[in-house]
Amino acid sequence: MNTIIGRITKNAQINTLKNDKKVVNFSVAINNSYKTKQGERKEQTTYYNCSYWINAKIAEYLTKGTLVELSGRISSSAWIGKDGEIKSGLNFHTSNIKLHGGTQKSEPNSHPTTNQQNVNDNPFDDADDDLPF
Repeated sequence: MNTIIGRITKNAQINTLKNDKKVVNFSVAINNSYKTKQGERKEQTTYYNCSYWINAKIAEYLTKGTLVELSGRISSSAWIGKDGEIKSGLNFHTSNIKLHGGTQKSEPNSHPTTNQQNVNDNPFDDADDDLPF
């Protein structure tokens, strides 16, 4: 099991599959910094496309800028884009979400989030625990 901490890059979306199973899709950006051998500080951002199958109700809390801690499994994918170029991406199959406070910038009409709220301990977590992977 892997754990990542980052900020949501855009509001989560719920997709319903043919069998009425719902998946929450969102992306997370993780900022890392390091020093080169010359002592220069470099910033690097890694993006993950995330999916969460356990409870679709969490989507309303996964808004742009929210800091989240995710546990799950990392995978990568590659494909050929419409332009014929090879594309690749990192995927995070999320099994646990912990919210760490609100959004980076305060947004009007955004849903309040609770500090360090463990989603799997939430009263609205009524979904079953069988994951399709």
